[in-house]
Amino acid sequence: MLKTILSISGKQGLFRLVSQGKNMLIVESLLNGKRTPAYAHDKIISLGDIAIYTIENDVPLSDVFETIKAKNEGKKVDVKAIGDDADVRAYFKEILPDFDEDRVYTTDIKKVFSWYNQLLDAGIDSFKPEKTAEENEEKAAE
Repeated sequence: MLKTILSISGKQGLFRLVSQGKNMLIVESLLNGKRTPAYAHDKIISLGDIAIYTIENDVPLSDVFETIKAKNEGKKVDVKAIGDDADVRAYFKEILPDFDEDRVYTTDIKKVFSWYNQLLDAGIDSFKPEKTAEENEEKAAE
């Protein structure tokens, strides 16, 4: 699911990939549903390709979102209610205890919470990658 959700540098919010054209993508804002083109020169990244640094290895963003969802019982995260930067980092440490504190900045943590809230507002609450038909057939063949 997160493979089709995009973050575009310079544009506010998250976007859903609708279609591909020549040298551009057609994306739909999760905030207002407005469709716009995203060009090859825009810095575009799929949320499915993002991972959070930890001490040993990287944790996919989908796993972090699932942990946030479990901790907050499926509700949004109110970053302002958490407190200052130190409190935000302490709260994130409860979610991902071994995150690399040197490479993961407070702004990154706030962005993760913001993305999580935007996804919930858009009605997306399943963050695990869906199994493709090919993967299901391979498991059945084993």
